[in-house]
Amino acid sequence: MGKKFKIIYDRKACIGAAACAAVDNERWEIAEDGKADLIKGEKSGDSDVWERVIDEDLVEISREAADSCPVGCIRVEEIEEDSSE
Repeated sequence: MGKKFKIIYDRKACIGAAACAAVDNERWEIAEDGKADLIKGEKSGDSDVWERVIDEDLVEISREAADSCPVGCIRVEEIEEDSSE
């Protein structure tokens, strides 16, 4: 089984540059308010932070989308596996 990663997106910090959607329109779209939406993302708690778990094969394009963001409101992190099982 391959590694899992998580896209973490702070929507409140988004300025609507749309660079992420230009790079990766499979995971990003621009909403009516001009900000990006993480497709199939889930809200994390009470904040305006959204997350989506992805497989290793999507890491490169997801990191390209994150790197394209001029305000750095997108991160891609590896999910640490619980080794206590």
